[in-house]
Amino acid sequence: MQCSANVVHCPCSTFSPQTLSTKAFSFQFHPTFKLTSQQQQQQQHKITYPQPPEQRRTCSDGYGNSKKVITSVSNPFVKHCLKLRNSSSYRRSHGSVLVVGSTPIREIYRFQDSFQDENITMECLILLDKAEISSGLDKSAASIVHASPTVMKKISGLQSTDSTDAIAIMKIPASFFNVDDHQKKEDCKKWFLSTHRILVLDGIQDPGNLGTLLRSAVAFRWDGVFLLPGSCDPFNEKALRASRGASFQLPIVSGSWSHLDSLIEEFQMKLLAGHPEHEGLVKPVSLLSPGFCYSLLDMPLCLVLGSEGSGLSEKSLQACELVSIAMAGEYESLNVSVAGGIFLYMLQPNNT
Repeated sequence: MQCSANVVHCPCSTFSPQTLSTKAFSFQFHPTFKLTSQQQQQQQHKITYPQPPEQRRTCSDGYGNSKKVITSVSNPFVKHCLKLRNSSSYRRSHGSVLVVGSTPIREIYRFQDSFQDENITMECLILLDKAEISSGLDKSAASIVHASPTVMKKISGLQSTDSTDAIAIMKIPASFFNVDDHQKKEDCKKWFLSTHRILVLDGIQDPGNLGTLLRSAVAFRWDGVFLLPGSCDPFNEKALRASRGASFQLPIVSGSWSHLDSLIEEFQMKLLAGHPEHEGLVKPVSLLSPGFCYSLLDMPLCLVLGSEGSGLSEKSLQACELVSIAMAGEYESLNVSVAGGIFLYMLQPNNT
């Protein structure tokens, strides 16, 4: 692994070519999020990993320059990437995520260019050893690493390299907040630039559904997403793949009902929840219609969607006004990402 600079620097790691050329691979972690005292003590120490020379080979980049290519899946850098892909706690502690594929990477940077968002940082770009840097990404990465097809498959978790010509290690954006019980009530003012339309996900565990809902929220111009307990990590590899980079394109807050209550009280928001109409419900259910949506056009609101299996939590059922989608036939309900897309479209801001 080699870059044009003498030191390849990533905020998650510091890579030194001097150590690569001998028998060691060193990096020191720089977390973004608040850590426990134990984690802080662990990260005060520099970790050195074995790095045998046979794990790399040298080839030409086509311009007469040589480059180092990672060829071994046991390379410590590869292991670091795998932990970023597989472990939510590892991602949070290091403040970094793995984005697989040039298409979602380009979409993230297209968003950055469109909105002049400076919160998006690519720490490292990993390229297939014979791949060229995609247009628009050549100036985005702090460092560039080349890897063999075997290593790219290992890092990405995919069996084909057709869609994995590029993988990025990116900092978790500053627009993501993981709030805890020590947060002050007034801190909710900092979470979203606007609170006119907030999507609330109540225990959405399927990463594909969560990623699709994030993508729909961006497409229909919602202001942000609030994740209640039980929802999966928005930077999970499958969620990132389904969202096509939407996790980087809107504010996301992960917290509890008490935090959500603070937000609702502060901004006087209306609470709606998607729920199919059926016998046995104690509360009335409104029908999602153009007239219903028009009546809420100027009102700030939260839309709550429940989990795929158990639906809305008891707290959501009690606190929210229930709204259903009219359906023909005998179907009881829609998939949450399908139903969510309909709700997000119908209730989008300025939808006339």
